[in-house]
Amino acid sequence: MSQASLPEVTEEPLGHGLKQRHLTMLGLGGVIGAGLFVGSGAGISLAGPGIVLSYLFAGALAMLVMRMLGEMSAALPASGSFSVHAERALGRWAGFSVGWLYWFLLVVVLAVEATGAATIANGWVPGVPQWAWVLIFMVVFTVSNLAAVRNFGEFEFWFATLKVGAIVLFLILSTLAILGLLPDTEPIGLANLTGQGGFLPNGWSGVISGVLAVVFAFGGLEVVTIAAAESEDPARSVSRAVRSAVWRILLFYIGSMLVIVTLLPWDEMKPGESPYVAVLDAIGIPAAGQIMNIVVFVALLSALNANLYGSSRMVFSLAERGEAPKGLLTVSPGGVPRRAVFASVAFGFVSVVLNLLWPDTVFLYMLNAVGAVLLFVWALIAVSQLRLRRRIERDMPERLILRMWAFPYLTWAALAAMAAVLVLMLFDDSARPQLLWSTGAAALVLAVAGLRELRDRRAGTGRRA
Repeated sequence: MSQASLPEVTEEPLGHGLKQRHLTMLGLGGVIGAGLFVGSGAGISLAGPGIVLSYLFAGALAMLVMRMLGEMSAALPASGSFSVHAERALGRWAGFSVGWLYWFLLVVVLAVEATGAATIANGWVPGVPQWAWVLIFMVVFTVSNLAAVRNFGEFEFWFATLKVGAIVLFLILSTLAILGLLPDTEPIGLANLTGQGGFLPNGWSGVISGVLAVVFAFGGLEVVTIAAAESEDPARSVSRAVRSAVWRILLFYIGSMLVIVTLLPWDEMKPGESPYVAVLDAIGIPAAGQIMNIVVFVALLSALNANLYGSSRMVFSLAERGEAPKGLLTVSPGGVPRRAVFASVAFGFVSVVLNLLWPDTVFLYMLNAVGAVLLFVWALIAVSQLRLRRRIERDMPERLILRMWAFPYLTWAALAAMAAVLVLMLFDDSARPQLLWSTGAAALVLAVAGLRELRDRRAGTGRRA
Protein backbone atom coordinates (compact mmCIF):
# COMPACT_ATOMS: atom_id res chain seq x y z
CA MET A 1 0.00 0.00 0.00
CA SER A 2 1.39 3.38 -0.94
CA GLN A 3 2.28 5.75 1.91
CA ALA A 4 1.12 8.80 -0.04
CA SER A 5 0.22 11.91 1.91
CA LEU A 6 -3.30 12.20 3.19
CA PRO A 7 -5.58 14.59 1.29
CA GLU A 8 -6.65 17.85 2.88
CA VAL A 9 -10.03 17.82 4.60
CA THR A 10 -12.68 19.30 2.30
CA GLU A 11 -16.04 20.74 3.28
CA GLU A 12 -19.06 18.53 2.68
CA PRO A 13 -21.85 19.83 0.38
CA LEU A 14 -24.40 18.85 3.05
CA GLY A 15 -25.96 21.11 5.67
CA HIS A 16 -24.04 22.12 8.79
CA GLY A 17 -26.88 22.63 11.25
CA LEU A 18 -26.13 19.97 13.86
CA LYS A 19 -25.07 21.24 17.27
CA GLN A 20 -23.04 19.46 19.95
CA ARG A 21 -26.14 18.38 21.88
CA HIS A 22 -27.67 16.99 18.66
CA LEU A 23 -24.60 14.85 17.99
CA THR A 24 -24.46 13.45 21.50
CA MET A 25 -28.14 12.54 21.54
CA LEU A 26 -27.95 11.14 18.00
CA GLY A 27 -25.37 8.64 19.23
CA LEU A 28 -27.54 7.68 22.19
CA GLY A 29 -30.63 7.49 19.97
CA GLY A 30 -28.97 5.09 17.57
CA VAL A 31 -27.87 2.61 20.24
CA ILE A 32 -30.54 2.65 22.97
CA GLY A 33 -33.30 0.45 21.59
CA ALA A 34 -35.07 -2.85 22.08
CA GLY A 35 -31.70 -4.59 22.43
CA LEU A 36 -31.39 -3.02 25.87
CA PHE A 37 -34.99 -2.82 27.04
CA VAL A 38 -36.10 -6.28 25.88
CA GLY A 39 -33.12 -8.25 24.52
CA SER A 40 -31.20 -7.97 27.79
CA GLY A 41 -33.58 -10.54 29.29
CA ALA A 42 -32.09 -13.25 27.06
CA GLY A 43 -28.58 -12.36 28.22
CA ILE A 44 -29.57 -12.52 31.89
CA SER A 45 -31.14 -15.97 31.40
CA LEU A 46 -27.81 -17.20 29.98
CA ALA A 47 -25.31 -15.57 32.33
CA GLY A 48 -27.26 -14.83 35.51
CA PRO A 49 -25.76 -11.94 37.52
CA GLY A 50 -22.62 -12.51 35.43
CA ILE A 51 -24.44 -10.57 32.67
CA VAL A 52 -22.80 -7.51 34.24
CA LEU A 53 -19.43 -8.93 33.13
CA SER A 54 -20.86 -9.75 29.68
CA TYR A 55 -21.98 -6.15 29.22
CA LEU A 56 -18.69 -4.88 30.63
CA PHE A 57 -16.71 -6.90 28.05
CA ALA A 58 -19.01 -5.99 25.14
CA GLY A 59 -19.13 -2.35 26.25
CA ALA A 60 -15.34 -2.17 26.55
CA LEU A 61 -15.01 -3.52 23.00
CA ALA A 62 -17.52 -0.95 21.70
CA MET A 63 -15.69 1.79 23.60
CA LEU A 64 -12.35 0.86 22.00
CA VAL A 65 -13.90 0.82 18.52
CA MET A 66 -15.50 4.21 19.10
CA ARG A 67 -12.22 5.64 20.36
CA MET A 68 -10.48 4.48 17.16
CA LEU A 69 -13.29 5.83 15.05
CA GLY A 70 -13.36 9.10 16.98
CA GLU A 71 -9.62 9.55 16.42
CA MET A 72 -9.94 9.14 12.64
CA SER A 73 -13.16 11.16 12.36
CA ALA A 74 -11.81 14.09 14.38
CA ALA A 75 -8.72 14.20 12.16
CA LEU A 76 -10.52 13.53 8.86
CA PRO A 77 -14.28 14.26 9.22
CA ALA A 78 -16.41 12.95 6.34
CA SER A 79 -20.05 12.00 5.86
CA GLY A 80 -18.91 8.47 5.00
CA SER A 81 -16.84 8.23 8.20
CA PHE A 82 -15.22 4.79 8.46
CA SER A 83 -15.94 3.97 4.80
CA VAL A 84 -13.81 6.95 3.77
CA HIS A 85 -11.16 6.01 6.36
CA ALA A 86 -11.04 2.43 5.05
CA GLU A 87 -10.58 3.65 1.47
CA ARG A 88 -7.75 5.97 2.51
CA ALA A 89 -6.08 3.28 4.59
CA LEU A 90 -6.58 0.10 2.56
CA GLY A 91 -7.89 0.97 -0.90
CA ARG A 92 -11.14 1.30 -2.83
CA TRP A 93 -12.19 -2.29 -2.17
CA ALA A 94 -12.21 -1.64 1.59
CA GLY A 95 -14.17 1.62 1.40
CA PHE A 96 -16.69 0.04 -0.96
CA SER A 97 -17.07 -3.09 1.19
CA VAL A 98 -17.44 -1.50 4.61
CA GLY A 99 -19.69 1.27 3.25
CA TRP A 100 -22.14 -1.07 1.56
CA LEU A 101 -22.08 -3.59 4.43
CA TYR A 102 -22.93 -0.88 6.94
CA TRP A 103 -25.62 0.56 4.68
CA PHE A 104 -27.12 -2.93 4.32
CA LEU A 105 -26.98 -3.38 8.10
CA LEU A 106 -28.74 -0.07 8.80
CA VAL A 107 -31.53 -0.42 6.22
CA VAL A 108 -32.39 -3.90 7.50
CA VAL A 109 -32.23 -2.81 11.14
CA LEU A 110 -34.49 0.19 10.54
CA ALA A 111 -37.04 -2.18 9.00
CA VAL A 112 -36.69 -4.43 12.05
CA GLU A 113 -37.22 -1.44 14.34
CA ALA A 114 -40.32 -0.40 12.40
CA THR A 115 -41.64 -3.97 12.70
CA GLY A 116 -41.01 -4.02 16.44
CA ALA A 117 -42.74 -0.67 16.96
CA ALA A 118 -45.64 -1.81 14.77
CA THR A 119 -46.09 -4.91 16.93
CA ILE A 120 -46.49 -2.69 20.02
CA ALA A 121 -48.81 -0.26 18.24
CA ASN A 122 -50.94 -3.14 16.95
CA GLY A 123 -51.39 -4.28 20.56
CA TRP A 124 -52.72 -0.83 21.46
CA VAL A 125 -54.91 -0.44 18.36
CA PRO A 126 -55.70 -3.95 17.07
CA GLY A 127 -57.95 -2.53 14.38
CA VAL A 128 -54.92 -1.21 12.48
CA PRO A 129 -52.90 -4.15 11.09
CA GLN A 130 -49.17 -4.46 11.71
CA TRP A 131 -48.22 -3.75 8.09
CA ALA A 132 -50.21 -0.49 8.13
CA TRP A 133 -48.27 0.72 11.18
CA VAL A 134 -44.97 -0.02 9.42
CA LEU A 135 -46.20 2.03 6.45
CA ILE A 136 -47.15 4.94 8.72
CA PHE A 137 -43.76 4.92 10.44
CA MET A 138 -41.89 4.77 7.13
CA VAL A 139 -43.80 7.79 5.78
CA VAL A 140 -43.37 9.85 8.97
CA PHE A 141 -39.64 9.26 9.27
CA THR A 142 -38.98 9.72 5.58
CA VAL A 143 -40.53 13.18 5.92
CA SER A 144 -38.45 13.79 9.07
CA ASN A 145 -35.22 12.94 7.25
CA LEU A 146 -36.12 15.13 4.27
CA ALA A 147 -36.26 18.18 6.54
CA ALA A 148 -33.24 20.44 7.04
CA VAL A 149 -30.62 18.68 9.13
CA ARG A 150 -31.07 21.14 12.01
CA ASN A 151 -34.79 20.18 12.22
CA PHE A 152 -33.89 16.49 12.04
CA GLY A 153 -31.32 16.97 14.81
CA GLU A 154 -33.87 18.70 17.03
CA PHE A 155 -36.44 15.98 16.41
CA GLU A 156 -33.97 13.23 17.30
CA PHE A 157 -32.69 15.20 20.30
CA TRP A 158 -36.08 15.15 22.00
CA PHE A 159 -36.75 11.55 21.01
CA ALA A 160 -33.47 10.41 22.54
CA THR A 161 -33.98 12.66 25.59
CA LEU A 162 -37.18 10.75 26.43
CA LYS A 163 -35.25 7.46 26.39
CA VAL A 164 -32.38 8.78 28.43
CA GLY A 165 -34.80 10.29 30.94
CA ALA A 166 -36.60 6.95 31.27
CA ILE A 167 -33.33 5.09 31.95
CA VAL A 168 -32.13 7.68 34.47
CA LEU A 169 -35.49 7.51 36.30
CA PHE A 170 -35.31 3.71 36.24
CA LEU A 171 -31.80 3.75 37.75
CA ILE A 172 -32.85 6.20 40.48
CA LEU A 173 -35.98 4.22 41.46
CA SER A 174 -34.10 0.92 41.39
CA THR A 175 -31.26 2.25 43.53
CA LEU A 176 -33.75 3.62 46.08
CA ALA A 177 -35.49 0.22 46.13
CA ILE A 178 -32.17 -1.58 46.69
CA LEU A 179 -31.43 0.72 49.64
CA GLY A 180 -34.96 0.27 51.02
CA LEU A 181 -35.78 3.96 50.66
CA LEU A 182 -39.04 3.52 48.71
CA PRO A 183 -42.35 3.06 50.57
CA ASP A 184 -42.96 -0.55 51.66
CA THR A 185 -39.44 -1.67 50.74
CA GLU A 186 -36.51 -3.00 52.77
CA PRO A 187 -32.81 -3.06 51.84
CA ILE A 188 -32.21 -5.88 49.36
CA GLY A 189 -28.61 -6.70 50.16
CA LEU A 190 -26.60 -9.08 47.98
CA ALA A 191 -28.86 -12.13 48.23
CA ASN A 192 -29.81 -12.12 44.54
CA LEU A 193 -26.16 -11.72 43.48
CA THR A 194 -24.88 -14.59 45.59
CA GLY A 195 -27.93 -16.90 45.70
CA GLN A 196 -29.46 -19.09 42.95
CA GLY A 197 -26.08 -20.56 42.04
CA GLY A 198 -23.92 -17.55 42.87
CA PHE A 199 -22.68 -14.66 40.75
CA LEU A 200 -21.72 -17.02 37.88
CA PRO A 201 -24.42 -19.73 38.04
CA ASN A 202 -23.53 -21.02 34.57
CA GLY A 203 -19.79 -20.40 34.93
CA TRP A 204 -17.68 -18.44 32.50
CA SER A 205 -19.36 -20.21 29.59
CA GLY A 206 -22.56 -18.40 30.64
CA VAL A 207 -20.73 -15.06 30.59
CA ILE A 208 -19.41 -15.84 27.10
CA SER A 209 -22.90 -16.79 25.90
CA GLY A 210 -24.11 -13.53 27.41
CA VAL A 211 -21.52 -11.61 25.40
CA LEU A 212 -22.80 -13.19 22.17
CA ALA A 213 -26.34 -12.18 23.13
CA VAL A 214 -25.57 -8.54 23.97
CA VAL A 215 -22.56 -7.35 21.93
CA PHE A 216 -24.68 -6.29 18.97
CA ALA A 217 -26.81 -4.06 21.19
CA PHE A 218 -23.93 -1.56 21.08
CA GLY A 219 -24.26 -1.05 17.32
CA GLY A 220 -25.47 2.41 16.32
CA LEU A 221 -22.89 4.54 18.13
CA GLU A 222 -21.05 4.85 14.80
CA VAL A 223 -23.74 7.25 13.53
CA VAL A 224 -22.15 10.00 15.66
CA THR A 225 -19.05 10.06 13.46
CA ILE A 226 -21.15 10.09 10.29
CA ALA A 227 -23.17 13.06 11.57
CA ALA A 228 -20.07 15.01 12.59
CA ALA A 229 -19.53 16.16 9.00
CA GLU A 230 -22.78 18.15 9.25
CA SER A 231 -21.90 19.92 12.48
CA GLU A 232 -20.58 23.44 12.90
CA ASP A 233 -17.09 22.29 14.00
CA PRO A 234 -16.73 18.65 12.85
CA ALA A 235 -13.34 17.87 14.40
CA ARG A 236 -14.09 19.12 17.92
CA SER A 237 -17.75 18.10 17.84
CA VAL A 238 -17.03 14.45 17.10
CA SER A 239 -14.31 14.19 19.76
CA ARG A 240 -16.65 15.57 22.42
CA ALA A 241 -19.61 13.48 21.26
CA VAL A 242 -17.59 10.25 21.27
CA ARG A 243 -16.26 10.90 24.77
CA SER A 244 -19.66 11.69 26.28
CA ALA A 245 -21.77 9.14 24.39
CA VAL A 246 -19.51 6.17 25.14
CA TRP A 247 -19.35 6.79 28.89
CA ARG A 248 -23.09 7.40 29.12
CA ILE A 249 -23.84 4.19 27.24
CA LEU A 250 -21.62 2.21 29.61
CA LEU A 251 -23.36 3.81 32.60
CA PHE A 252 -26.84 3.10 31.24
CA TYR A 253 -26.18 -0.46 30.11
CA ILE A 254 -23.98 -1.74 32.93
CA GLY A 255 -25.79 0.28 35.59
CA SER A 256 -29.13 -1.10 34.43
CA MET A 257 -27.92 -4.70 34.49
CA LEU A 258 -26.40 -4.29 37.94
CA VAL A 259 -29.59 -2.96 39.55
CA ILE A 260 -31.77 -5.53 37.74
CA VAL A 261 -29.83 -8.60 38.94
CA THR A 262 -29.51 -7.08 42.41
CA LEU A 263 -33.27 -6.50 42.75
CA LEU A 264 -34.56 -9.73 41.22
CA PRO A 265 -33.49 -13.40 41.16
CA TRP A 266 -31.89 -13.96 37.76
CA ASP A 267 -33.69 -17.28 37.19
CA GLU A 268 -37.04 -15.49 37.16
CA MET A 269 -36.08 -13.65 33.96
CA LYS A 270 -37.67 -14.93 30.77
CA PRO A 271 -36.16 -14.41 27.30
CA GLY A 272 -38.35 -12.11 25.23
CA GLU A 273 -39.78 -10.34 28.27
CA SER A 274 -38.39 -7.03 29.46
CA PRO A 275 -36.47 -7.23 32.76
CA TYR A 276 -37.24 -3.52 33.16
CA VAL A 277 -40.94 -4.32 33.39
CA ALA A 278 -40.21 -7.07 35.94
CA VAL A 279 -38.27 -4.61 38.12
CA LEU A 280 -40.91 -1.89 37.96
CA ASP A 281 -43.59 -4.45 38.84
CA ALA A 282 -41.49 -5.68 41.77
CA ILE A 283 -41.08 -2.21 43.28
CA GLY A 284 -44.77 -1.44 42.90
CA ILE A 285 -44.89 0.99 39.99
CA PRO A 286 -48.49 0.98 38.65
CA ALA A 287 -48.99 -0.07 35.01
CA ALA A 288 -45.27 -0.91 34.68
CA GLY A 289 -45.86 -2.98 31.56
CA GLN A 290 -47.59 -0.18 29.68
CA ILE A 291 -45.01 2.38 30.82
CA MET A 292 -42.18 0.26 29.44
CA ASN A 293 -44.13 -0.45 26.27
CA ILE A 294 -44.27 3.28 25.68
CA VAL A 295 -40.54 3.66 26.41
CA VAL A 296 -39.63 0.76 24.09
CA PHE A 297 -41.93 2.17 21.41
CA VAL A 298 -40.19 5.56 21.58
CA ALA A 299 -36.78 3.86 21.68
CA LEU A 300 -37.50 1.88 18.53
CA LEU A 301 -38.74 4.90 16.59
CA SER A 302 -35.79 7.00 17.73
CA ALA A 303 -33.33 4.31 16.60
CA LEU A 304 -35.21 4.00 13.29
CA ASN A 305 -34.87 7.75 12.77
CA ALA A 306 -31.14 7.76 13.59
CA ASN A 307 -30.40 4.74 11.41
CA LEU A 308 -32.26 6.17 8.42
CA TYR A 309 -30.12 9.28 8.79
CA GLY A 310 -26.90 7.25 9.03
CA SER A 311 -27.72 5.02 6.07
CA SER A 312 -28.62 7.95 3.79
CA ARG A 313 -25.34 9.74 4.57
CA MET A 314 -23.34 6.56 4.03
CA VAL A 315 -24.79 5.88 0.59
CA PHE A 316 -24.36 9.59 -0.28
CA SER A 317 -20.67 9.31 0.59
CA LEU A 318 -20.37 6.16 -1.54
CA ALA A 319 -21.87 8.07 -4.45
CA GLU A 320 -19.40 10.92 -3.91
CA ARG A 321 -16.53 8.45 -4.37
CA GLY A 322 -18.05 6.74 -7.42
CA GLU A 323 -19.05 3.61 -5.47
CA ALA A 324 -22.83 4.22 -5.82
CA PRO A 325 -24.98 5.80 -8.58
CA LYS A 326 -24.15 9.48 -9.14
CA GLY A 327 -27.86 10.27 -9.14
CA LEU A 328 -27.81 9.94 -5.35
CA LEU A 329 -25.70 13.11 -5.08
CA THR A 330 -28.67 15.46 -5.51
CA VAL A 331 -28.81 17.77 -2.49
CA SER A 332 -31.77 19.99 -1.54
CA PRO A 333 -31.32 23.74 -0.87
CA GLY A 334 -31.29 22.85 2.84
CA GLY A 335 -28.34 20.49 2.35
CA VAL A 336 -30.30 17.20 2.54
CA PRO A 337 -29.38 14.33 0.14
CA ARG A 338 -33.01 13.54 -0.70
CA ARG A 339 -32.42 10.74 -3.21
CA ALA A 340 -30.06 9.05 -0.76
CA VAL A 341 -32.83 9.22 1.85
CA PHE A 342 -35.32 7.62 -0.55
CA ALA A 343 -32.81 4.90 -1.50
CA SER A 344 -32.18 4.10 2.16
CA VAL A 345 -35.82 3.97 3.18
CA ALA A 346 -36.82 1.81 0.21
CA PHE A 347 -36.30 -1.47 2.07
CA GLY A 348 -38.44 -0.10 4.88
CA PHE A 349 -41.32 0.15 2.45
CA VAL A 350 -40.52 -3.36 1.17
CA SER A 351 -40.84 -4.54 4.77
CA VAL A 352 -44.46 -3.31 4.68
CA VAL A 353 -45.17 -6.11 2.19
CA LEU A 354 -43.10 -8.59 4.22
CA ASN A 355 -45.15 -7.73 7.31
CA LEU A 356 -48.34 -8.22 5.32
CA LEU A 357 -47.27 -11.69 4.11
CA TRP A 358 -45.26 -13.05 7.08
CA PRO A 359 -45.96 -10.89 10.17
CA ASP A 360 -44.78 -13.54 12.66
CA THR A 361 -41.44 -14.56 11.11
CA VAL A 362 -40.13 -11.53 9.21
CA PHE A 363 -38.47 -10.08 12.34
CA LEU A 364 -36.30 -13.17 12.92
CA TYR A 365 -35.22 -13.58 9.30
CA MET A 366 -34.22 -9.91 9.00
CA LEU A 367 -32.16 -10.08 12.20
CA ASN A 368 -30.38 -13.25 11.03
CA ALA A 369 -29.43 -11.56 7.77
CA VAL A 370 -27.33 -8.89 9.52
CA GLY A 371 -26.38 -10.61 12.80
CA ALA A 372 -22.59 -10.45 12.53
CA VAL A 373 -22.15 -7.67 9.96
CA LEU A 374 -21.44 -5.19 12.76
CA LEU A 375 -18.36 -7.17 13.82
CA PHE A 376 -17.03 -7.17 10.24
CA VAL A 377 -17.49 -3.39 10.14
CA TRP A 378 -15.76 -2.95 13.50
CA ALA A 379 -12.84 -5.11 12.34
CA LEU A 380 -12.28 -2.94 9.25
CA ILE A 381 -12.46 0.18 11.45
CA ALA A 382 -9.66 -1.24 13.64
CA VAL A 383 -7.48 -2.22 10.67
CA SER A 384 -8.02 1.21 9.10
CA GLN A 385 -6.98 2.93 12.33
CA LEU A 386 -3.79 0.86 12.48
CA ARG A 387 -2.85 2.08 9.00
CA LEU A 388 -4.03 5.70 9.24
CA ARG A 389 -2.65 6.63 12.67
CA ARG A 390 0.97 6.71 11.50
CA ARG A 391 0.09 8.68 8.38
CA ILE A 392 -1.91 11.26 10.35
CA GLU A 393 1.00 11.64 12.80
CA ARG A 394 3.34 12.21 9.88
CA ASP A 395 1.21 14.49 7.66
CA MET A 396 -1.11 16.38 10.02
CA PRO A 397 -0.20 15.77 13.68
CA GLU A 398 -2.09 18.88 14.74
CA ARG A 399 -5.36 17.13 13.83
CA LEU A 400 -4.85 14.31 16.36
CA ILE A 401 -7.06 15.97 18.96
CA LEU A 402 -8.49 12.63 20.09
CA ARG A 403 -6.05 9.72 20.41
CA MET A 404 -6.58 5.99 20.75
CA TRP A 405 -5.42 4.72 24.14
CA ALA A 406 -2.20 2.65 24.28
CA PHE A 407 -1.85 2.57 20.49
CA PRO A 408 -1.31 0.07 18.86
CA TYR A 409 -1.70 -2.49 21.66
CA LEU A 410 -5.37 -1.87 22.47
CA THR A 411 -6.24 -1.80 18.76
CA TRP A 412 -4.70 -5.26 18.34
CA ALA A 413 -6.46 -6.42 21.53
CA ALA A 414 -9.81 -5.25 20.12
CA LEU A 415 -9.18 -7.12 16.87
CA ALA A 416 -8.32 -10.28 18.80
CA ALA A 417 -11.52 -9.91 20.85
CA MET A 418 -13.62 -9.55 17.67
CA ALA A 419 -12.01 -12.66 16.18
CA ALA A 420 -12.77 -14.55 19.39
CA VAL A 421 -16.44 -13.50 19.31
CA LEU A 422 -16.77 -14.67 15.69
CA VAL A 423 -15.21 -18.05 16.53
CA LEU A 424 -17.53 -18.44 19.53
CA MET A 425 -20.52 -17.62 17.32
CA LEU A 426 -19.51 -20.43 14.99
CA PHE A 427 -19.77 -22.95 17.82
CA ASP A 428 -22.95 -21.51 19.34
CA ASP A 429 -26.13 -23.10 17.97
CA SER A 430 -28.25 -19.97 18.39
CA ALA A 431 -25.65 -17.55 16.98
CA ARG A 432 -24.37 -19.71 14.10
CA PRO A 433 -27.20 -18.88 11.64
CA GLN A 434 -26.53 -15.14 12.09
CA LEU A 435 -22.82 -15.65 11.46
CA LEU A 436 -23.40 -17.75 8.33
CA TRP A 437 -25.97 -15.35 6.84
CA SER A 438 -23.77 -12.34 7.58
CA THR A 439 -20.67 -14.06 6.22
CA GLY A 440 -22.57 -14.76 3.02
CA ALA A 441 -23.57 -11.11 2.72
CA ALA A 442 -20.00 -9.97 3.41
CA ALA A 443 -18.57 -12.45 0.88
CA LEU A 444 -20.97 -11.16 -1.79
CA VAL A 445 -19.98 -7.53 -1.18
CA LEU A 446 -16.27 -8.41 -1.16
CA ALA A 447 -16.69 -10.33 -4.43
CA VAL A 448 -18.33 -7.30 -6.06
CA ALA A 449 -15.55 -5.06 -4.70
CA GLY A 450 -12.92 -7.41 -6.10
CA LEU A 451 -14.56 -7.49 -9.54
CA ARG A 452 -14.72 -3.68 -9.60
CA GLU A 453 -11.05 -3.45 -8.64
CA LEU A 454 -10.12 -5.93 -11.40
CA ARG A 455 -12.23 -4.04 -13.94
CA ASP A 456 -10.62 -0.71 -13.02
CA ARG A 457 -7.11 -2.12 -13.29
CA ARG A 458 -7.82 -3.61 -16.71
CA ALA A 459 -9.30 -0.30 -17.84
CA GLY A 460 -6.32 1.59 -16.42
CA THR A 461 -8.57 3.69 -14.18
CA GLY A 462 -7.71 2.13 -10.82
CA ARG A 463 -6.85 4.72 -8.21
CA ARG A 464 -5.21 4.52 -4.84
CA ALA A 465 -6.72 5.73 -1.61
